Amino acid sequence: MKKVLLSLLMVAGLGYAASAQTEGAVNKISVGPDFLLPVGDNTNGLSLGYGGSAMGEFNVAKSLNLTVSAGYISVSPEKYLKDLGATNAGVIPLKAGAKYYFGGNFYGAGELGAAIFTENNAGTAFSFAPTVGASFSVSDKSSIDLGVRYEGWSKNSTTLSFVGIRAAFAFGL
Repeated sequence: MKKVLLSLLMVAGLGYAASAQTEGAVNKISVGPDFLLPVGDNTNGLSLGYGGSAMGEFNVAKSLNLTVSAGYISVSPEKYLKDLGATNAGVIPLKAGAKYYFGGNFYGAGELGAAIFTENNAGTAFSFAPTVGASFSVSDKSSIDLGVRYEGWSKNSTTLSFVGIRAAFAFGL
């Protein structure tokens, strides 16, 4: 227990030490891979989702950035559905939101937008994604951004739910 507490204190200390570099973040763009793990009712029929995204952050206050993001996600059906002829579904998520830095490199974010399905006549779903994460500086104008989110795509009273993981490289503008 003491080792766990000491480890948490060390991580918090590193976050505090890095706060001068990331708090009040500057305008930046990040690019990286995304992974989606289905949760809830989605676990029957869907497997891993994977793809990539780009996010722009625009500083509006000391610790607050507005965000816009776009990407592409390929969602795989489970093996038994693939054996029946099901194929991956493509989704283009387009979102906007805000990211707030909590006294250092740790942040909370929220985004709203659209998830555009690429299959014929599949349509568009409302997308929402609350996120927690951390941004670690690697040089004066670049950082590594690690985030975990709950993402939902709602359409026709049905919501596809995922836990999303994003690891991105960010560079200042």
